[in-house]
Amino acid sequence: MTKSNKPHLRNPRSRQTLRPVHIVGTGSYVPERVLTNADIEKMVDTTDEWITTRTGIKERRIAAPEQCTSDMAAEAARRAMEQAGVDAKDIDLIICATMTPDMMCPSTACLVQQKIGAKGSAAFDMEAACSGFLYGLEIGQQFITSGTCNTVLVIGAEKLSTIVDWGDRNTCVLFGDGAGAVVLQSRGEEHGILTTCMGADGSLADLLLIPGGGARHPASKESISGKMHYIKMSGREVYKNAVMAMQTAAEEALRRCNLTVADIKCIIPHQANLRIIEAIANRLGAPMEKVYVNLNRYGNVSAASVAIALDEAAREGRFQRGDLILLLVFGGGLTWASCIIQW
Repeated sequence: MTKSNKPHLRNPRSRQTLRPVHIVGTGSYVPERVLTNADIEKMVDTTDEWITTRTGIKERRIAAPEQCTSDMAAEAARRAMEQAGVDAKDIDLIICATMTPDMMCPSTACLVQQKIGAKGSAAFDMEAACSGFLYGLEIGQQFITSGTCNTVLVIGAEKLSTIVDWGDRNTCVLFGDGAGAVVLQSRGEEHGILTTCMGADGSLADLLLIPGGGARHPASKESISGKMHYIKMSGREVYKNAVMAMQTAAEEALRRCNLTVADIKCIIPHQANLRIIEAIANRLGAPMEKVYVNLNRYGNVSAASVAIALDEAAREGRFQRGDLILLLVFGGGLTWASCIIQW
């Protein structure tokens, strides 16, 4: 993606005759262990000042060795279900967005289903890297608007500590573990999820990837010695494309809803880098007071980032019923998305 080639955004079909979809409950979970910048200073050649000024991250959470992605996902799901007043038997579908599944097969969503006791539900994983939660939110919405499902559980969960090269100071400082979840239903009211814009550019896949572990480079002595099972990132190019894509997605979502940034109560961007967040806010003309930031405490939790931030912002009272919220994400693929919700 270049300045002369802005990201393409697919037009949504009309939802005037479809059931509106609402977030009726949120929940999140982060592991107990805190890994600070001071701790990382002992692992690689870096400093707290270097990490903070370039990323805005002060600490991140790291899952226990016995904790899997499904464990964190299930706990976030339980908390969202409790807030929504929804029983496990009411769940029709579980969608888990993750790039760190417990295993290749079965899906993490199926493992979550078993852990929370949602025996009657369908379940599947989907992967769009850091954009996964918003992609999953739109997929879940479609199942409800079409009448196929009444209650959908959407989860973003990651154990990124298992795919981080802790000897690479450029990437190991960025990532953490955790999970966030929402329960979707239709209340029969007009507000709810107003629009979602999604996009991708596979020609830039090499900017952010995990080359090993799939069909192209299955696990082998060579893939392991070459550290191909860890995150590889071209930071500067990812930064440029992230800012451009999220700005374009945000502007398109606002245009579709005939809104301006002034109408938005709270902006929740992907929590990857404070410089990216500040650049987006500046380009949109939004004061930072309107932007929710928690990456200083959690770092980049990929598909879980916005899900965790949404739950925390809601519990902190950053918005009330009827307020407008703008969600923005960007991730490997490259992928991106925006979503406007009337709470």
